[in-house]
Amino acid sequence: MTHHSTGKIEVIQGDITKVKADAIVNAANSALKGGGGVDGAIHRAGGAAILEACQAIISKIGKLPTGEAVITTAGKLPAKHVIHTVGPVWRGGHENEAQKLANCYRNSLKVAVENNCRTIAFPNISTGIYGFPKDKAATIAIKTIKEFINESTNIQKIELICFDNENYQWVQKNL
Repeated sequence: MTHHSTGKIEVIQGDITKVKADAIVNAANSALKGGGGVDGAIHRAGGAAILEACQAIISKIGKLPTGEAVITTAGKLPAKHVIHTVGPVWRGGHENEAQKLANCYRNSLKVAVENNCRTIAFPNISTGIYGFPKDKAATIAIKTIKEFINESTNIQKIELICFDNENYQWVQKNL
């Protein structure tokens, strides 16, 4: 495990499904169905309990809008909760993607605090099949997280779990 940290923020290259935190964040789709990438990995490792909890939420709200976040059980994962957030699909930067991505981080942290989660692990939201440029995504993630933890004393530690070396390099550079 390669890692780098400053204060409350730690950058780790690894697998988010193995992280023991109060909450791990899932880069979900708006139907909360489990899909490819980190979403599929979290659902596979956590088991049916996560999907059941997601379906209960969807039956109430229809779909989860981009930038919003909800919390469920973590099923069989070592984390206590999963916070699901829907990242924006990159369309060249002209559709408020940066703002929507910042909302993912901010709203996930808000949900974490509301549910007494003090340690939170994030994946690199939107940088996989959604095509968000990794350098831009890293800048937004770090900036939004730093702003949030400056205002909130409840958060003890935030881990940015990078699946690949490229994301790890960009996030570390922005720390």
